[in-house]
Amino acid sequence: MKMVSDWPNAIAHVDCDAFYASCEAARRPDLKGRPICVLSSQNAIVVAKSYAAKALGITTGMPVWEAKKLAPQVVYLAADFRYYGQVSNKVFSILRRYSPDIEIYSIDEAFMDMNGIRLLWRKSFQQLADDMRLTIFRETGITASVGVSNTRTLAKLASEANKPNGTMIVPGKRIDSFLSELPVAAIPGIGRNRTALLQKFKIHTALQLAQLEGGLMHRLLGRHGMLLKHELSGVSVLPLQLKPVLPKSVARTASIGGVSADRQIIAAHLSYHTMRLVSELVAKQLLSRRLHVFLTLASFERQGTHMQLDFASNSLKRMTAAVKAGFLKLFRAGQIYRGCGVVATDISREGSITDGLFAFSREDSRQNSLMLTVNHINKKYGDRSISLASMQGIKQKRSHPRFRYPLFIAR
Repeated sequence: MKMVSDWPNAIAHVDCDAFYASCEAARRPDLKGRPICVLSSQNAIVVAKSYAAKALGITTGMPVWEAKKLAPQVVYLAADFRYYGQVSNKVFSILRRYSPDIEIYSIDEAFMDMNGIRLLWRKSFQQLADDMRLTIFRETGITASVGVSNTRTLAKLASEANKPNGTMIVPGKRIDSFLSELPVAAIPGIGRNRTALLQKFKIHTALQLAQLEGGLMHRLLGRHGMLLKHELSGVSVLPLQLKPVLPKSVARTASIGGVSADRQIIAAHLSYHTMRLVSELVAKQLLSRRLHVFLTLASFERQGTHMQLDFASNSLKRMTAAVKAGFLKLFRAGQIYRGCGVVATDISREGSITDGLFAFSREDSRQNSLMLTVNHINKKYGDRSISLASMQGIKQKRSHPRFRYPLFIAR
């Protein structure tokens, strides 16, 4: 792979490190240096973890009881998506100072068009990437990793290669050496099954995949493989979505890693998918008014139901309640399941809806008033004087209130 220029195109990928856990540590100085896990809405599954918790053997999707048995010293916290959304918005506002052309990819990562930006700032890509990392940390308290290369695929691989809190610059002349050190499984979109298939054809590194003959690539991976071949070769064929089209749906689905008839296991996985779905809606400032909840039987047959919300929302509480109701309609004791998922439809953008606006404002106003009262009582009489009950009606011990809104200090 020979490049005419080191920078025929320049894309940066910025990815916050262990985002949910980092957000919690940023607003809780007492958690500094301690391993942290963030839990699903039902507090049943680990949905995010700090690097310290990962080092103890905790994995995403692990049941909480198993994680606590393995590492009781970890701090286990319920998720707070309103807070994570605030930190996310702050991070993206920082990135826009460096380049106006940004694609928000998820709640904690973005792609940036860096063409011409060196001239504007009179700095190298290494200096710009380091500046972005330091500014994010200074103003939010969380760390991020930055990769810069010729294509979005290469930029994402670069940011992943030097985590956490690192910078990796891959110009055209360094692409071959960079890819030669990466396993094929590290490439976005190459999962376990595709990795196994490629290895049968002696393809073990990202460079070997990039150099694969076109006919065989198409046979093995189809059109997606051909796009990857170009991207890995430094030819940009996946442009940034700077003005994304309103999606018809947003889905989060997966198998449960086997088969099971256990009600708690299925419910926990569905709770995890609900959180992932809400995460994307919050990040992209989208609302949904209709959810499709489904369970996949061992026979691969899908059984689903639609849940209509009173008004468009991206509230974790509201969506969890709707998904729970859908689950209760679908689940059958003794039935064996292999997967589940949640699909949001009837999508709209935040600030664009008028239907149900009065009900939305009224309910949120009541919730905000309640939280102000709770905070006032806890400040006066101590943090654990009063707390919110869980949606499941199960009393849970928390050493700190779930919602604590951050204050960003201008510097």
